[in-house]
Amino acid sequence: MNFCDTDVIVVGAGPTGLMLAGELRLNGVSVIVLDKLTDPMRQSRALGFSARTVEEFAQRGLIELFGEVSTIPVGHFGGVPLDYRVIEGGSFGARGIPQARTEAVLGDWAVGLGAEIRRGSEVTALETDHDTVRVLVQGAAGPEQLTARYVVGCDGARSTVRTLAGIDFPGTEPTLELRFADVSGVRLRPRFSGEHVSGGMVMVMPLGPDSSRIIYYDRAQPLRTSTDPITFEEVREAFQRLSGEDLSGARALWVSSTTDVSRQAAAYRKGRVLLAGDAAHIHLPIGAQGMSAGVQDAVNLGWKLALDIKGRAPEGLLDTYHSERHPVAARILTNTLAQRTLYLGGEEVAPLREVFAELVTGHEPVRRHLAGMVTGLDIRHDVGDGEHPLLGRRLPEREVVLDGEKTSSLTLLHAGRPVLLDLGGRGLAAAAAGWRDRVEVLAAEFDCPAGADGILVRPDGYVAWAAPAGAGPGGLTAALERWFGPAA
Repeated sequence: MNFCDTDVIVVGAGPTGLMLAGELRLNGVSVIVLDKLTDPMRQSRALGFSARTVEEFAQRGLIELFGEVSTIPVGHFGGVPLDYRVIEGGSFGARGIPQARTEAVLGDWAVGLGAEIRRGSEVTALETDHDTVRVLVQGAAGPEQLTARYVVGCDGARSTVRTLAGIDFPGTEPTLELRFADVSGVRLRPRFSGEHVSGGMVMVMPLGPDSSRIIYYDRAQPLRTSTDPITFEEVREAFQRLSGEDLSGARALWVSSTTDVSRQAAAYRKGRVLLAGDAAHIHLPIGAQGMSAGVQDAVNLGWKLALDIKGRAPEGLLDTYHSERHPVAARILTNTLAQRTLYLGGEEVAPLREVFAELVTGHEPVRRHLAGMVTGLDIRHDVGDGEHPLLGRRLPEREVVLDGEKTSSLTLLHAGRPVLLDLGGRGLAAAAAGWRDRVEVLAAEFDCPAGADGILVRPDGYVAWAAPAGAGPGGLTAALERWFGPAA
């Protein structure tokens, strides 16, 4: 193998890239993060993250670093009110956490674990061979070539890595535009889930005593033809026309816009180049699903990439990153486009909204389905044969007793290692002895849904094997080999 400057080069120091850097360092893999910006972003397009991402941050002991995190129990699906507590652990997401704060927490975590972040470094070319990737980087000191085992593009919707790798990014063209503004010096009536007005939609989310985020859709100007940045004067005029509220005395802190363009990479992996986050999928931002999907990409990919680099990965493990995460993002694109129609459509959509509201109000299975879809709490991966209801699903947050001490099930994954919970005392430790270098075996008491003698949990929190009560260790060896390679 050729000399490598690092095991993995991550391009992009947003939430996805920083989360991936931390995941790789937890598994002892060296990583350099490159970002073309000289300083972290101060603006925060995202103001929170989904219920599943709350759990994933808790799995790594990160959630407490955000301080007090409150969640939003009631939200909407395309403007139709929906109580997300209809499913266990459900919420509309963490409330009011700016993306800049999320990046600061993840950056400190990754650097504390040994990741190197190089800012002001722009990727201009890459070349791969059978065991390395060479990346040409333009920095303050001039051009530099770096070599790694893998490169992961976490560099956003206009991903340079995706373009250089020749990975297609098919999807739908934009048809409408949402405009944003953070304003201070004025008090506005909150409109948390957005309100339909005669000319479109208006949303107002308080950010502080006299500051708010405004989001609106102006049906009179659904999509600007100019590429010039939107101005606050445009925002002020449109907001007053739509809502009747005057922003003349307000100070603009940030102004931006986004469209409903929806695209997804045809492949999340091409040899030694991988994609995650907005580089792999973009869509209309509804329900904190965008940034959250990127973080979930990173948690899915990190441990698989580490096993591959260490030579412990079973055949095909790295390919499961695409096969597991691509359908998840495809479903997000579908649900955000559906919400766009309900949320931003005109009077022609009113009958559809009425029927949809009847379904949501009158049928709990519909509410559970929609809440699971938006939160990501209903994700189920193909982990093999078995009848246990937890197979392929996330390990729920419940009380676990270890050596007489009570803790949360999510704390078991702080180290980023797979965990085998021996719940029935049926010799699981002996059956897993050949994997003790990779898998932590814990004798525990756990209120498992549907009961179980044992549960094998992947580092990303998804259950890879579960033995029904009284079943013993049958199938455990096959599951260990499938996900974590042959016995030592």
